[in-house]
Amino acid sequence: MLNSFRQSMAWLHTWFGLVLGFVLMAAFFFGALSVFDREIDRWSIPATRIQPQPMPSFEKVLRPAFERMQPTREAVDAMRPRVNGEMPQRFDTVVSWSAYTTHRDPVLALYAGYQVPGAKDPDDTLWASGTIDPRDGRVLPDDRLKIGSGFFYPMHYSLTLDWKNLGFWIVGFSALVMLAALVSGVVMHRKLFREFFTFRPDKARLRSVLDLHNLTGVVALPFHFFFAFTGLVIFAGTYYFPVGHTQLHDLHERHAQVEATQTGLPHERAGVPAGLASVDGMVAEAQRRWKAKGKAGEVGFLVLQHVGDANGYVSVYRAGTDRIALVGDGIHFKASTGELIREDPPASAVARVNEFLTGLHLQHFRHWLLRWLYVLGGLAGAVCIATGFVFFVEKRKRQHAQQGSQGARIVDALAVTTVTGMVLAALGILVANRLLPEALPARGDWERYAFWGVWALAFVHAGLRSAPVAQGRANPAWREQCWAIAALAVSAVLLNWITTGDHLLKTLLAGYWPVAGVDLSLLATAAVATIAARRLTRRVAVPQVRIDTEAAHV
Repeated sequence: MLNSFRQSMAWLHTWFGLVLGFVLMAAFFFGALSVFDREIDRWSIPATRIQPQPMPSFEKVLRPAFERMQPTREAVDAMRPRVNGEMPQRFDTVVSWSAYTTHRDPVLALYAGYQVPGAKDPDDTLWASGTIDPRDGRVLPDDRLKIGSGFFYPMHYSLTLDWKNLGFWIVGFSALVMLAALVSGVVMHRKLFREFFTFRPDKARLRSVLDLHNLTGVVALPFHFFFAFTGLVIFAGTYYFPVGHTQLHDLHERHAQVEATQTGLPHERAGVPAGLASVDGMVAEAQRRWKAKGKAGEVGFLVLQHVGDANGYVSVYRAGTDRIALVGDGIHFKASTGELIREDPPASAVARVNEFLTGLHLQHFRHWLLRWLYVLGGLAGAVCIATGFVFFVEKRKRQHAQQGSQGARIVDALAVTTVTGMVLAALGILVANRLLPEALPARGDWERYAFWGVWALAFVHAGLRSAPVAQGRANPAWREQCWAIAALAVSAVLLNWITTGDHLLKTLLAGYWPVAGVDLSLLATAAVATIAARRLTRRVAVPQVRIDTEAAHV
């Protein structure tokens, strides 16, 4: 039993942070990268290095693209066990067509859902997806990994562990624990205002590490708390407590039917064939109505439900880049005639709060300064966790060395793997993206293998080089991996130049900031890693400074 409440909070903060800090580090780091996920996509897929495009004409571009779409063989094979009888060669009954874009997307994502004859569950839908050039409808290869939105972004909230949604649960539990760690940290550090202005890099190593840990924790405390909380809120109804689709399935279906009656948006197909009026005309009418209310008229999401059926309707949703709240302002039309069915009413007070919290977390808005503040907040969280690891090891490694314990050595190796190793893995996938042949089958899978392979090598290297920690000295893997980070970051910039011709001077002069910004960020990473490596090298050359009295009692 600890002597005081503050000591109990210190124990909670230390061990919760140590055990789950590895997951939170990944969430913060890849969350920071995900702020510019579309820009990373354009860097990694040179064919998409065009300016962002608005939602194109349905009649000229989208409809031909939708009519060409069919589910992949893998999707059909996955559906086969859930169907009585043979699967058809072609799927013609379209449940829905949808197109999605943002103000940062140069390409357009298309989704199509098909009704499957003989499906054991009549509501089971077979899905297909595709990517097109919105300027002419040209189909773009889907075997290219969108490193930003297709890998770094899922790493942020699910660690890409999809089995039984395991990754979502691990990150969700870690976020919950993080809230407890933040509260316990506030209790531990009662003089928050003083620590906001305290950083002494010239003090003893342990003192400066603790100062940086406190500073990054205090400065970004509201950011850390808000994003941990809203992340839990966003996924609560989908993954953590999906009672609407599981325990309350029948009630959910009944609610959908009642809602269809109230809104006039049919829940099911009528079974009567019907044509399709001009969708472009419906989009123009939706934009006219938004403009009359003083709202931006960019279309972000277009959905055609029950395609080819008398109950079909078209929903046009606004991109909403002019505000933080995630709003759709949907306007719905009867598909066969173009007649207005419904205009979504103003949200309730509770719904507006939810829209604001969700929008602030997902940041679909058009505000570049705020985006960079998100990046700084995410990196501050990563630095806070990294310095927490370093402080834990530095404070204990001499004691463990005297006792012959390997605990500090293990934690230090894991810390190196989590901090510098994770950065190396992120750079490794970018280097692999530029080195792998364009025509390589399953190219995206090879890029993923490069990411996990580099991270695994970083772990092995950190473990093999950790022997000095057991003797109370620093692990040389820290500085060696910093040098590796600098080398890989510069290599990624050079390889982008060599393989695409889009060197930094060219992209800067052309004002093409997505690619220029990634290259500049890589060079900044190389500079920071070089500075860190040089400082760590100098520290090895001088005797270890003894832990000062204040830090020893923290």
